[in-house]
Parts: sequence; C-alpha cells; structure tokens
Amino acid sequence: MESSAVLLGSKGLIRKHEFVRVIIQCLYSFGYQKSALCLEAESGISYKSSDFKLLESQIFSGNWYGCIDTINGIKGLTDDVRVSTLFLVLKHCLLEYSNCGDDASALAMLRKEAPIFHFSKDKIHKLAYSIFTSKDMNLDCSNDNVIHELRKKLLRDLEKTLPPPTCLPDRRLEQLVETTVMAQIDSCMYHNFSGAVSIYEDHCCGRDQIPTETIQVLEDGKLTLRHILRSHQSQVSFVAWSPDDAKLLTCGHAEVLKLWDVETGTCKHTFEDHGFIVSSCAWFPDSKRLVCGSADPEMGIHLWDCEGNEIKAWRGSRMPKILDLAVTPDGENLISIFLDKEIRILNLESNAERVISEDHSISSLSISGDGKFFIVNLNNQEIHMWDVAGEWQQPLKYTGHQQNKYVIRSCFGGVNSAFIASGSENSEVYIWSRHSSKPIEVLSGHSTTVNCVSWNPKRPKMLASASDDQTIRIWGPTSSKNVKPGQS
Repeated sequence: MESSAVLLGSKGLIRKHEFVRVIIQCLYSFGYQKSALCLEAESGISYKSSDFKLLESQIFSGNWYGCIDTINGIKGLTDDVRVSTLFLVLKHCLLEYSNCGDDASALAMLRKEAPIFHFSKDKIHKLAYSIFTSKDMNLDCSNDNVIHELRKKLLRDLEKTLPPPTCLPDRRLEQLVETTVMAQIDSCMYHNFSGAVSIYEDHCCGRDQIPTETIQVLEDGKLTLRHILRSHQSQVSFVAWSPDDAKLLTCGHAEVLKLWDVETGTCKHTFEDHGFIVSSCAWFPDSKRLVCGSADPEMGIHLWDCEGNEIKAWRGSRMPKILDLAVTPDGENLISIFLDKEIRILNLESNAERVISEDHSISSLSISGDGKFFIVNLNNQEIHMWDVAGEWQQPLKYTGHQQNKYVIRSCFGGVNSAFIASGSENSEVYIWSRHSSKPIEVLSGHSTTVNCVSWNPKRPKMLASASDDQTIRIWGPTSSKNVKPGQS
C-alpha cells in the first residue's frame, strides 16, 4: 500500500496516492480495464474507496438497511449531502419493493426511515406518488438483469452525489488537464483558433495568429465597381449590412433611411413617410427586422420590417436623442446610446431595462459575437467593455489609441471575440487582447485618422480598416517568421 504522505511535483503539492487513484479512474473511463486492474494491484491503491465498495456490495445484495447504516457512518458529509444520499437509497428501495409487490416491506422501510428526513405527511405522499408514476414502475422483478441494471443506475447516482474522498468527480483527470489548458489559452494573448491544442508542451501562440500586416489596399479607381447606390440628398453617415448579406441599410446625414438589395443595387424601400430622421440603425439576426434611432428626441427608436411596417416604437420623454444602437446576436437585447453618456440595455422580451452612466461622452458602440459583452468608445481616449447581463460593477478599460474629436468605431474580433480592434486619430490601428488593457499590436500604414475597423467574422485572421486617407486596408497574419512579438 502506497503511503498517503508521499508527495509529487517540484512544489510538493500533489499527494501520490490521490494522483494514482485519479489515473486509475481515467483508465477505467477509457475502457482500459486490464491496465486499471494491474495498476491497482501494483500500487495497492483502489479507485473505489472502502466506504463505496461496501455500499456497492450492499446495494447489489439488496441489503438496504445495511446500506443506510453505511451512509450514516461515512465521515465528513454535510447534512444536506447525507440526506440527499439517503433519499436516493430510500426511493430506490421503495421502488423495488413496490415493483415486487412487497408493500409490507416498503411500508416498514418508510415508517422506519422517514423520520430521518423530518418528512411531513404531504412529503411522504409526494414521495409515494413519484415512485408510483416513475418510468421504472411495473418492471419485471423476476428478471435479475433488470434489477441489476436498476441497482447500477443507483450506484452511478450515488457516485455523482457523494463527495471526495468517498467518490471522485467524473473524469477527474480530464477536468484537471482541461482546466490547465484553458488557463494557458486564457493567458495566451495571441490565441486565435478553435479546436484541440497539444498538451505535450505549454501552450503559447505567436503573433502570426492575428492580422498584423497589410495584405491589400483598396483605393478608389482600383476596385471592380459593382453598384453605385444613388438616392440620398446628403452625405451617407452610416451603413449596416444585414446578417444574411443580402440587404444594406444606409443613413443619410440628418436624412432618411434607405434599404437596398445588394444583388441588384436597387432601393427596396425608403423610410421617409414616417418623418423619421435616422442617426443609427441595426439589424435583427433574422435579417427581416431592423431598428432605428433618431437624433430627434420626439421620435425615439422604431422597430420596422423590411416593407416599412412599424412593429414597435419607443418614444416620449424617457427616450432622448439616440446616438448609436445595436441588437445582440440572439435578438433578445437592444442596446442604445443616448444623452452622450448614457447606455440603455433593454430586454425585448421582459422589458427589463438597465442604464449605465459613463463619465465621458460616448461616440460608438459594438457588441461581441456571442452577445455577452459590448464596448463603447469614449472621447477621453478609452474603450470600455461591459457585460450585457449586468453582473459587472465596473467596466474593463483599454487605452493607448488617440480619440479626441472624431467618431472612432471599434470592434470585437477573432475566435470567441477574444480581441478588440480600434482605429485612432494618429493614423494607427490598435489591437488588444480582451484580457489586457494595453495594446498587443499597433499597425502602421494609413496616413491619417483611422475611423472604422471591422474584423472578418468568418476568417479570424483578417481585419479591415477605413481611413480619412480614402483607403481601406486589409490586414492578415505576418508572412515573416523573424518578426518578434510586439513589432508591426
């Protein structure tokens, strides 16, 4: 028998007998029965504790009173766990007795053990009802295999209920390794792919996992022209692609909203009959509904379908002018920016509302791909990230870029929205890991203010940036293997 005092690891934090026991459990779970039995024999360490072995023997032999005594004798159980465990055994015992027509034994067991649980008559009736309506009722008790399978199920339920060291959590070794891998991924500032990672060495990605190098510059006169969308009377201040990429919304400055068919380039609808001057707009995930905010305090926010039919509107004194808005990818929450410094999160199903106040003016809003977080750009040269659920008291903050007088639109990007990208008034593009307040990359190439960035949702290593220098740059991973992290 291995001594429980033997420790492993350079820090001496791991008990050898626990480590071996977890390995044995892993071998059994993988179906390596012979290897597990061999390791148990060689180490003198059993996967199952002595208490659980005794329980197993008593359950398979139908010794229910002995089983209850064993549970009552296990040390270190909280009252709640002990009662939950006893309840499982009692319920199973009564089910077996009832199936076999032994009502007398069932009644005797119930009368003897029910006081342990401090059951009222009502609770006893509910227990009886749950047993007699169970899917396992009316089973063939003469079939030993049926009874054996039921008792195996009870043992599995007990394994999930009894805590260590009596029982081990299911697949404990896999949990430990996965927790370590996830911690390494979370601390890897360049991690940008999904799927398995090698456990042969500590995980650490290089900067070739994110866009850091210009791979194409899109300029006027050098692109293949698809359509020219003419109809607005003033400059276009905002555009929004539908999630299915088939439609496009365009907002004229202090003007109307127009809906375009991307394939044909034709205007499908002009939302001008409503007297609605649009400041911002967003699509719902079904690409059939859209929501628009107005700079006119009396107009508020409108929800329309693509034919221009109003579905809902939020107006009145509580709806001042709207600067920006967005809909979460699940279509459940509408987030809007109003009064320069206020963020309003409205649950569209429950109408529950939450307002966040910032200390500085907000210029833009962006939501993560999973809909759990959103970022706002502030004119104090900070980007703040909040959670949609409202669990955070303070935002995470990102700094380094420059923003004083222009609207800068930032975005989430990469696998699981692990990165934040932003333009800047100093002509650079900044990239942060979501877990770091300082930028991990600063990309040079534009000659003046970069006012908008967009991370490709399908290709996590591609980023686009638009600048007042009248170019759009497409960024991809660096092609040089000699560039050190932090260089761009």
